Amino acid sequence: MLKPLLRLLTIAVSLAVVAADRPNIIFILSDDQGYGDLGAHGNPVLKTPNLDQLRSQSVRFTDFQVSPTCSPTRSALLTGRHEFKNGVTHTILERERMALGAVTLTEQLQKAGYHTGIFGKWHLGDEADYQPNKRGFDEVYIHGAGGIGQSYPGSCGDVPGNTYFGPTLLHNGKFEKTAGYCTDMFFAQATRWIEGEVAAKRPFYAYIATNVPHAPYNARPQDAALYEGKDLGSDVENFFGMIHNLDQNVGQLLSRIESMGIAKDTLVIFMNDNGGTAGVKVFNAGMRGPKGTPFMGGIRAMSFWRWPEHFQPADVKALAAHIDFAPTILELTGTPASDQMKAQIEGRSLVPLLTAKPGQDVAWPDRTLFTHVGRWGNMVKGVDPEVGKFTGTSVRTTRWHLVSTGAPVAGTAKGKGKAAKKAPQSPADFKQAPANWQLFDLSADYGETTDVAAHHPEIVAELIAKHDAWWQECRPLMVNENAPGPAENPFKVMYREQMAWK
Repeated sequence: MLKPLLRLLTIAVSLAVVAADRPNIIFILSDDQGYGDLGAHGNPVLKTPNLDQLRSQSVRFTDFQVSPTCSPTRSALLTGRHEFKNGVTHTILERERMALGAVTLTEQLQKAGYHTGIFGKWHLGDEADYQPNKRGFDEVYIHGAGGIGQSYPGSCGDVPGNTYFGPTLLHNGKFEKTAGYCTDMFFAQATRWIEGEVAAKRPFYAYIATNVPHAPYNARPQDAALYEGKDLGSDVENFFGMIHNLDQNVGQLLSRIESMGIAKDTLVIFMNDNGGTAGVKVFNAGMRGPKGTPFMGGIRAMSFWRWPEHFQPADVKALAAHIDFAPTILELTGTPASDQMKAQIEGRSLVPLLTAKPGQDVAWPDRTLFTHVGRWGNMVKGVDPEVGKFTGTSVRTTRWHLVSTGAPVAGTAKGKGKAAKKAPQSPADFKQAPANWQLFDLSADYGETTDVAAHHPEIVAELIAKHDAWWQECRPLMVNENAPGPAENPFKVMYREQMAWK
């Protein structure tokens, strides 16, 4: 009895010290960079010296789970709960909008006296009520949609004709034409804003969410040139070049933090938002699957947490996830969560793991996590979510991973020959894909090469039951499935109106 009580007392004291310190926070989130797209993770081609150094100075979660695509992960990070319960089941067609009833981490931080800023990619709704300035951010410097220059029917679209070079960005409600490469612009603005917050002696939360290395693969020529002549192909050359530029910006920002004298007062977190893309053909850290799949290669992410003199660098093997991010930040900053936020959060605080000494045994009970690619119907609106219940879904514990890939469409247009093969055009063309459960023992097979479902039917049955219960919890909260979208992209309308005013 005495040892558990002493452990709890130690944790409680460490938490009190951490909360009293109220760190500044810089959270860097890259877009479509995979776990294997890092030199320190064994990539045989890519060089990332600054990220490698940040990693070496950090608590490193080696089994950190995110969602298979962009918007879902971002909503889970901000809310502490699975994206489907935030209404986010896709990355376009209004299904990327984070439900207005969802409470955000940044709203809580604002109430606690933090100034908050976002620089880069939002991708949780481009309409006015969904914009970051309405979701807890004081400073907003972003592009629209899920990527610079993207445009889809309805609510998700960027400034027309935008490119990675000299993009037009929305800065606190006004569009500004920039003169440099997108990543350089985001880090430069974030650095200027941080300098102002330091001068004003205000605690800050800076969210730098780059659009790189997401496609289209457009690196600065001098960065892509570093990987020419290696038989990689143009896409990979540019993909790695974009990561090189990101790495350089991270290094410059960390140097600036040092020169301002705030390194010891600032928690720096680095993550990627989903599995890898162009780089997986070179190296995928031994995992199966890329972005957009429920396999480990689609959902495992880097998660580095550096806070000098507070966290001791070490690998942490405990199963952690994006839903743990919000409760962890709340606890580290001593920020009270509203009753609604408390009721919403499904994740755990990682503070006991972050503040542990290397080798210290920290109680971390096993848990069950759920992944679903979503996207049923793809570009067709109004499709019943039930058709995709078993498509691209998985259930995880520390040891087991139950995966169903299913088929994206079980029913297609009527007819024979070519007519039968054409893409579905209406919700009625879709039928529920059957379950195709496979079970992997991650303790022995992290690469998910061998299906052991036949050897563990009791595990399969248990995890399927948990999946079905979870699905039923999510269904009433999928509020965007048939949501009407605007006739025209909001960014396009705002941009046209501003240009006309000028």
